[in-house]
Amino acid sequence: MTNNNYDFFRELVFSPSPSGFEFHSQKIFRRFAQEYALNTITDLHGNVIVEKKGLSSYKLMLIAHIDEVGFIVKYIDQNGFIYFKNIGGIDNSILQGLRVNIYSEKGIIKGIIGKNAIYNQEKEDFKPTKNEDLWIDIGTNNKQETEALISVGDIITYEPFFEINSNGFITASSTDDKAGVYIISQLIKCLHDKIVFPTLYFVSSVQEEIGIRGAKTSAYNISPDICIAIDVAHSTDYPSADKRKLGDISLGKGAIIAKGANITPKLFDLLRITASSNKIDFQIEALPECSGTDISEIQTTKNGVATALISIPNRYIHTPNEIVHSKDLESIVELISKFILNIDKELDLKPIYD
Repeated sequence: MTNNNYDFFRELVFSPSPSGFEFHSQKIFRRFAQEYALNTITDLHGNVIVEKKGLSSYKLMLIAHIDEVGFIVKYIDQNGFIYFKNIGGIDNSILQGLRVNIYSEKGIIKGIIGKNAIYNQEKEDFKPTKNEDLWIDIGTNNKQETEALISVGDIITYEPFFEINSNGFITASSTDDKAGVYIISQLIKCLHDKIVFPTLYFVSSVQEEIGIRGAKTSAYNISPDICIAIDVAHSTDYPSADKRKLGDISLGKGAIIAKGANITPKLFDLLRITASSNKIDFQIEALPECSGTDISEIQTTKNGVATALISIPNRYIHTPNEIVHSKDLESIVELISKFILNIDKELDLKPIYD
């Protein structure tokens, strides 16, 4: 990963984008795409769609969601403490003591998530942590002081963090799915001066974490023939992971190519063959049901779309410190770019029943 790539990925991570409030990060992605003089639009929903004309009208859509999990200010009490609700799926048991950023009209306000200390609880009080058991402390004395800085409806994120070590492990506060948007940006970069057969649509989608909403509207607008989603998937290379249930997925061992009902079988085969023939490291993830990613909605758009899912192995998803590996990011960029450059005609991806 070059220094320029490092800086772009880091900039994405440090820009807030909880579901429904993605505009800060989308500005960064849009600015990147426009450097390559490609047709770029932002739709009503907030999806950023970048078009690269191909030799044909055959449409291939690449999508990653830019929204992250976060919080929203719900209530401020008389003592100035802030109560919040989660945006997306978050394990409340990890939140006590975390540093957060609150984004208000006054700027970024730093806070700490508090909870009644375990030493002050009775045994009967031990129970799953709910939002109402937690609060944010910004160091004010009363409601009036807090309301001078914060308003109900302000968004909140984990305090942003981004670090890459000498072994290529990247720790960041929102690799889900800004790592996927990073890959989309690198595909724009490496394909912008190449002649391609399909017309390409690079999409940074919104509101995936609260119901895969941006994928639905962007796919309806584009009406692609093929869609490849790039997202993160749980790695299982940590203590206590039961590979009998979760499969065998590791950081640094390459792209994850998904196989299951949400995936077009022939498209899976083409991606697997592309990886094997080009000696690109890959892993296979079995998905017996809906993938829970953008293709969950895209697959059934209009008359149906041929879909594939390529995932980034990720430890500690939806926590303040997610971990991915630079090798996996590079393998996905290489796999998808070679797959696209190999397409020289419309692909027959319909199932064969004869």
